[in-house]
Amino acid sequence: MSNRIYNILFHTHTISGIIISVALYVIFFAGSFSFFRDEIVSWERNEPLAEGWKLGEMDFDRVMDTLGKEKPLLGSTISFNQHYDEQRLSATVTPPVDAEAKERERRGRRGNFVYLNTQSFKTYDYQSSYSLGEFLYRLHFFAQLNFFGRSGYLLAGLVAFFFLFAVITGVIVHWKKIISNFYIFRPNNSIKNLWTDAHTALGILGLPYQFMFALTGVYIIIGLTVMSPAIISYVYNGDQEKAYDDFGFNPPKFETAGTPLESDFSINDFRDKTHKKWPEFEINRATVFNFGDENMHVLFEGKSSFESKFASVGKVIYKVMTGEIIQEKSPMEGISYMDGARAVILRLHFGDYGGIAVKLIYFGLGILTCFVIISGVMIWLVARDKKHVSPAKRKFNAWLVWFYLAGCLSMYPVTALTFLMVKVGLQAPDADRMGFIFQTYFWSWLVFTVIFTFLRNNSLTNKYTLLTGGVIGMLIPVANGFVTGNWLWVSLAHGYSDIFLIDAFWLVTSVTTILIALKIKIKKEGEVVSKAITKQKASAVAMS
Repeated sequence: MSNRIYNILFHTHTISGIIISVALYVIFFAGSFSFFRDEIVSWERNEPLAEGWKLGEMDFDRVMDTLGKEKPLLGSTISFNQHYDEQRLSATVTPPVDAEAKERERRGRRGNFVYLNTQSFKTYDYQSSYSLGEFLYRLHFFAQLNFFGRSGYLLAGLVAFFFLFAVITGVIVHWKKIISNFYIFRPNNSIKNLWTDAHTALGILGLPYQFMFALTGVYIIIGLTVMSPAIISYVYNGDQEKAYDDFGFNPPKFETAGTPLESDFSINDFRDKTHKKWPEFEINRATVFNFGDENMHVLFEGKSSFESKFASVGKVIYKVMTGEIIQEKSPMEGISYMDGARAVILRLHFGDYGGIAVKLIYFGLGILTCFVIISGVMIWLVARDKKHVSPAKRKFNAWLVWFYLAGCLSMYPVTALTFLMVKVGLQAPDADRMGFIFQTYFWSWLVFTVIFTFLRNNSLTNKYTLLTGGVIGMLIPVANGFVTGNWLWVSLAHGYSDIFLIDAFWLVTSVTTILIALKIKIKKEGEVVSKAITKQKASAVAMS
């Protein structure tokens, strides 16, 4: 490789990394917590995953009776979707067949969608079911920034694309010394060498993880915000329904017969029949077409457990009046290239194929990537903190990194504080959950960022964000015990593994970060930078 090409790749790697550094840090930090989204939701609501919480174990007949008390269901299509491992699932009821009811439902279509608790059969709207786990999950792809259409998604997609570019160029730049540099670590050498060695070694350790997440993130976000609208517009002439039909996103359609079904039926029986047919099948979507009508059909969709098959898609459709199967696709058979690729990409990205062990590994690699991002920023600062650099540029670079580190490192105490406040201040059933979480997180983030920026000391920021986050984090399992009675030993004894995991996670993380913080020595960086710039200016005046 010529020096010119090497320099081009080196500088593009540096510039692309600096431009996206803060946004990328937010994505990986929030994304690391998002691996425990379901456990956070169970902990926050005090709804452990007890027996019978899964959609495939739900009492469908009782649910239909419960929903039928609120509105007539005859001729309606009822869909249940369980995207996450939690007690609540989404339920959608389409308008009944009569024209008058259709018009009523058209005017109040927002009432068609609810969250249903599979244990208590209580229903919730989106606002009352909003959770901290959902907030952190959406924060990692900037859903809160969708001020103009999908602007937040687009920003996350661009960051993922530039991150993929930075990973590839970083490998090319370090390729010749990628093995030898991995074993080099010089903590007693210059500060630049320290940050460079840490950046290189940890970057190589997390390289497969980072490349995988950059690639799958680009596929998911860019495909959603850029490619899908373009394909629908130019290939399908804007016909979204036709595109969804071709890609298999739309459910089948069955016309109503207009005659009530005379014979008795049980949706639970069809569910049990499906489990008997495919014991390893996990139902995550169920749809009842034309409820109570002679042309009533029941659809079950899902996948095999990851122990049986890594990527799979299965479904079966029953005609209720005759009990026959009119369409089926075994989850253990081969799947199409498109379904297989999509399933593999989603499972790799969300880490839902290996239980808690994989989530913990993903979390650790995500935090490691956050450190790689921070070390890259510090390399950039140290490389430009030279005497030949003008005082104005040195001062700007110093303030920029003070702000970068304050904003990034503050996410730890802010996240801990939001966990604590959600548990102690958001227990009322009629509380504005979304507003409370938004205001607590973003306002405290702003306060922490401003305070640490104007302290102008990176080592102080590092020490006290870890210390503050650790102290607050220690209070989280204590608050949960006082509010719900589920102390660590109680959750463990009752088998509430999801609630126990969150409390234990914060306890271990808090103790670890406090011990690290106590070993960090604070340097007077702000004064050193100011004195160095003043001395440089004085020297320049004397020389003139």
